[in-house]
Amino acid sequence: MNLAIIDMGTNTFHLLLVKVENETFEIFHKEKIAAKIGANGINQRNINDNAIDRCLNALKSFKQQIDSAHIHEIYAFATSAIRNAENQQFLMQKIKKEVGIEPRIISGMEEASFIHNGVCAALNIDAERCLIMDIGGGSIEFIISKGLEPIWMKSFEIGGQRLMEEFHKNDPITTTEISTIKSYLEINLQPLFKACDLYSPKTLIGSSGSFETLSEIYQRKMNRYAREKETELPISQNGMLQILREIIAKKKEERLLIPGMIELRVDMIVIASILIEFILKKTRLKTTRISSYAMKEGALLQIIKSHKIQTKTHSKNIDT
Repeated sequence: MNLAIIDMGTNTFHLLLVKVENETFEIFHKEKIAAKIGANGINQRNINDNAIDRCLNALKSFKQQIDSAHIHEIYAFATSAIRNAENQQFLMQKIKKEVGIEPRIISGMEEASFIHNGVCAALNIDAERCLIMDIGGGSIEFIISKGLEPIWMKSFEIGGQRLMEEFHKNDPITTTEISTIKSYLEINLQPLFKACDLYSPKTLIGSSGSFETLSEIYQRKMNRYAREKETELPISQNGMLQILREIIAKKKEERLLIPGMIELRVDMIVIASILIEFILKKTRLKTTRISSYAMKEGALLQIIKSHKIQTKTHSKNIDT
């Protein structure tokens, strides 16, 4: 069985092409496109005309790859920007008509559940209590897990694109803007802090996205590189904190010069850095780990499970 997974994120669209056979799956093609469908509209609950064009172009490009690989099972998942958009049905109809794909709009809790699945497949977390964090453009998902068992999860519609458009007006970001963001997080993340007080997680696990870029920067600095098939990415908490402070202090042109930084992340990573630093300080977690698997891999695992196929992970790292 060959299938395609499409993650229609607020900033980035991801494509996985996967071969499933007997007890293994192999991701034989990975691709991402900066569709930025949340830009200049997410806080108004609208996908604007330019964003709709970027969305359609990205999906048409993915569809060419899918057709070339002779794949007929396509699973597309629309997340925060679309699930909150007042014009979501108009967009869904255009996608169906112009691309021939019918995405499923998933809830924040479904998104969190997929993320948890992906992280548990990527990392050996034994019986430790950990806080999983996934920073998207539209939403942030937090999951407290005891080993493989999720004991608390919540999706907050306060993702990086939303915060950037609301608060990040200067470059480099000002101390006043940082203070305003932290005050906003203090108020809006109260359910998370109460859950952390109740369940006492010990480790922060960052999922994909900005965390991958932070690991890439760390690897360049330390001359320590992940092996090809590793799904846990190298990081140390002290090393990451130094990188976060460096990113927050720099303007865009300077951030682009940081070895390991990619243009796709260079804008939103300031907000992501403030978020991560704030969470670490607030929760006092002493250890950080990073999973290269996130929502799309978790969705893949759920789909395979629904086909009643017992699998063990086997993935090639192929970035296009």
